Amino acid sequence: MLKRILIYGAIAGLIVGLPLSAIVLGAFGRAPEHGMAIGYTIMLVGLSTVFVAIKRYRDDELGGVIRFWPALGLGLGISFVAGIVYVIAWEASCAITHTDFAAGYADALIAQQKAAGVSGAALAKFTADMEHFKVQYANPLFRLPMTFIEIFPVGVLVSLVAAALLRNPRFLAARRA
Repeated sequence: MLKRILIYGAIAGLIVGLPLSAIVLGAFGRAPEHGMAIGYTIMLVGLSTVFVAIKRYRDDELGGVIRFWPALGLGLGISFVAGIVYVIAWEASCAITHTDFAAGYADALIAQQKAAGVSGAALAKFTADMEHFKVQYANPLFRLPMTFIEIFPVGVLVSLVAAALLRNPRFLAARRA
């Protein structure tokens, strides 16, 4: 099962990590309007490998029957590996492009606040908060877990849904020749 976790986790991490890194770094300096929706859609597409892995494991190795907890464990393992690969892809893309994501992100959010008419003390506080964010983001002990937390909760939800659905042997039952 470890081999399956590593293979499907790596595939999911690459499916998510490469496009998201390219999109986010391509939009550097501006906040795309639908960036969050696009990002989570890509995560769901990549993490669909959790569903595929559980189904294939159930059908090919377990004779078409899997209990909830083993299915959930397989899904969480894949999600964990996908999260690690996602973090590596993000760090690599930032290092290769020499991008200061935190500065660009903070500047874009400050510009949004100004465009929304925020000024005075509220804008000063927001700007100070963004400066604090930039300092925090420069620390790998803050940045790496923060990046991991972007994807792992989605993986947990996908794993729960896949385990709940696939524990029923009649749900997408294997076709026997």
